[in-house]
Amino acid sequence: MTEQPVTPEITSDDKLWAALGYPIVIVAIIVLLMEEKKDRPFIKFHAIQSIAANVAFFIIGTVLSLVTLGFGGLCVPVLWLVFFYWAYKAYEGEYVEIPLVTNFIKNQGWV
Repeated sequence: MTEQPVTPEITSDDKLWAALGYPIVIVAIIVLLMEEKKDRPFIKFHAIQSIAANVAFFIIGTVLSLVTLGFGGLCVPVLWLVFFYWAYKAYEGEYVEIPLVTNFIKNQGWV
């Protein structure tokens, strides 16, 4: 697996936009629609990864709730903590490696 290129020009604005995309997925979608933001590799990586992670966890949560007759919804607060952890790591300027999701978006050529 290759390392993400570390760009020394990651600004605090880049970190903020990247971090906000994890708990608030609409921010990640808006970032990809903004011309000046989607050209920034750090922001684009985190925006696409947060959308993919949110979709994956929505599907997993729905299936889990159906299988457990609604008791699977009890894991939602734990998932929020995980998303806030990823947001914190993005705000620190790090490229977050989410198991399966990161490899998927790299193999698709999205980042």
